[in-house]
Amino acid sequence: MDYAATKAYLLGLKSTGAKYGIDHMRVLAARLGHPERAYPVIHIAGTNGKGSVCAMLDAMYRRMGRTVGMYTSPHLVFLGERVQVNRQPLSRDELCRYVELVRPHAEAMAKDDPINIPSYFEFMTAAAFLRFKDANVDVALVEVGLGGRLDATNVVQPQLCVITSIGFDHMDYLGDTLEKIAMEKAGIIKHGVPVVLGRLPPEAEAPIRAIAQERNAPVHSVREVFGENLENYPRTRLAGSFQRANAATATLATRVLEKTLPVTDSACVAALAEVDWPARWQKFSLSDRRTLILDASHNLEGAQTLHENLSALHRETGREPIIIVGALGEHRAKALLDVAAGHAREIILLQPNQPRATSLADLEKLIPANFSGTVRRGRVEEIFPAPGVCALGGDGDTVVATGSIYLLGEILERFAHPALAGEGTLQDF
Repeated sequence: MDYAATKAYLLGLKSTGAKYGIDHMRVLAARLGHPERAYPVIHIAGTNGKGSVCAMLDAMYRRMGRTVGMYTSPHLVFLGERVQVNRQPLSRDELCRYVELVRPHAEAMAKDDPINIPSYFEFMTAAAFLRFKDANVDVALVEVGLGGRLDATNVVQPQLCVITSIGFDHMDYLGDTLEKIAMEKAGIIKHGVPVVLGRLPPEAEAPIRAIAQERNAPVHSVREVFGENLENYPRTRLAGSFQRANAATATLATRVLEKTLPVTDSACVAALAEVDWPARWQKFSLSDRRTLILDASHNLEGAQTLHENLSALHRETGREPIIIVGALGEHRAKALLDVAAGHAREIILLQPNQPRATSLADLEKLIPANFSGTVRRGRVEEIFPAPGVCALGGDGDTVVATGSIYLLGEILERFAHPALAGEGTLQDF
């Protein structure tokens, strides 16, 4: 299949919806010869911070000259971002090849019952496992897609499990309390395999520790090692105190694995100073001394970090920014708009091009009544009419686009990667 046919095939799988469970993935991995067992794996779960911790660990291990596989989701602009080796995304030709490798096994699974066809996410997970084996990676960083216990990635047999944070998100799948959500995330913990915990709420940490104890899994806590004061945590190029907590989590992970995958302290420091992770308070310089900041803050915990970063921005510039907001789900949108209204002089509402996106009308209803600035609707193509161009703001202004990672992907596609247009239909799941 060429790339257009491959995308169409994957889109057909996506149309059947997400499959929450690991039974199909177990069968598929076995049919492929268990490529996920060919290299050490660090399995990373959490409400927020998973991708940032993956990026930090990737930078640390590459600093030591290692070949690193990284599987994350969703992608921002193009599908190959999900599967990277030494930060080189899967090319279109490679993606076609791996889909062709997986497809006969998937179709054999569905021969007796079409419902057994692996999902789009399971296809991409299998492609990642195969790519990492072919690249002979020294370590694979595998990010959980949703939850942990029933996520397709949970077929791995990791050297280390990491839980970065616990907050309220995906409650329709994971439960409506922090304890329930934590227990789903803790489903990645394996018997005898160490686990690193980020800065978790006490009501979330307790059930995770209980499950770890049941499974004889040693627990290593960021708080126990670095303390409560974030000023004592490692510094990183990524903005915000939350990223310092992520930096501590990544640093602790390397220490736990120091016997099998050693990383020097100097390599950790250097990696954290240069790490890059798109759409996390990512800054671009515009004409007329303007600045564009892209920040994927898509849930309550992310909104709290957004508030911190916007407060720091105001202290730095002395001016109120223009804030673009788009979200999936009203509870996420409300948290973001409450924060935006406390900092913006103007709010621009956008509707991400996703079926689950919050409508513009619903976004308008969620604007706090006491917001005195301007509110208006917008469209990505009008605000970003050409590569490198933003139509908002005047001399010296800052424009902050925040909310759904899918919206940030649409903006990056228009602003920085127009040649890669058309990948948004495969973002979800």
